[in-house]
Amino acid sequence: MRDKKQQVIALLTDFGLQDTYVGIMKGVIASIAPEASVIDLTHSVAPQHIRHGALLLGSSSKWFPEGTVFVAVVDPGVGTSRRPIAVETDRAVFIAPDNGLLSIVLTQQCVRSCTAITRPQFMLPNPGATFHGRDLFSPAAAHVASGTSPKELGTPVCPESCVILDFPAPSTGDGGTTWDGEVLYSDIYGNLITSLKTSHTGSDLMPGEWSVRAGDHLIAEIQRTYGDVSEGATVAYTGSTGLLEIAIRNGNAARTLGLQEGDRVSLVRDRDPRSID
Repeated sequence: MRDKKQQVIALLTDFGLQDTYVGIMKGVIASIAPEASVIDLTHSVAPQHIRHGALLLGSSSKWFPEGTVFVAVVDPGVGTSRRPIAVETDRAVFIAPDNGLLSIVLTQQCVRSCTAITRPQFMLPNPGATFHGRDLFSPAAAHVASGTSPKELGTPVCPESCVILDFPAPSTGDGGTTWDGEVLYSDIYGNLITSLKTSHTGSDLMPGEWSVRAGDHLIAEIQRTYGDVSEGATVAYTGSTGLLEIAIRNGNAARTLGLQEGDRVSLVRDRDPRSID
C-alpha cells in the first residue's frame, strides 16, 4: 500500500472543456477517492497529438508534489491492443496509454515499476471501447491515490518495451558557433517553443553575441523577457520550461511568422565573446 497522505491527482487530456468528458472523469475519481485533490494540468493538448501531450507532461510534472498521480489521456488508439499502463517513478505515478505519451517521463525519470492495468477490480464494471479515461485510467488513479500500489493494478511490464517517441536532439556545427533545433509547438498565445536551450551555447548570451534564425526570420539578440522589445516586435528569450522561445510582444508569433511544429530554428554566434571589453 502507498502512503495515504498523498492524495493529489493531476489530469492532462486532449478532451477540451466543451463536452462532459473531463467532468465525468472527475466524477469517477470522486466516487472512489473523495478526499483526493484533483488538479487540471491541461485539457488543451492538440487533438490526438501524442507528441504535444508528452512534451507538456514532461515539462510540467516536476512542479507537482512528490507522489502525485498523473492521469494522461491522449489516446487515438483507444480500444485497440495498445496497453493501459501505470508507471511509478521516484517522483510520481503516471497512468496513461502506452502510445508514447510517457516518453519523456520514461527517459528522464528513475522508473521504479511499470504495470499493465489488467485487474478488473481497479476498473469500472463492463468497460467500454471508446472512453478509457473514464473506465480504466480514472478509477486506477483513484485507487492509487487511496493507497493501492501501482504494482497491484495488473501485470508487470518491462519499461524498455514501452513506446518511446523520437524527439530529435539539437545538433551543432561550425565548431559550436551554430546550434540547430526545431519548433516543438506553439502555446495559446502563439509563442513558439523550440527544442533549443540557451545553455547549449555555454555562455551568458551577452547582447549581440548570439542571434536566432527561424525560417526566413532573423532575431538579432536574445532578450530576458517580452518587455525588452517594443510592442509588435519579435523577441527570443528563455521561457519558463528552460527552452528557447520566440514571441511577438502582444502578438502571435506562430501566425505572423508562419512557423509551425518541425520548422528549423538556429542559434548563431555573431561574435566572439572574448572580443567584448
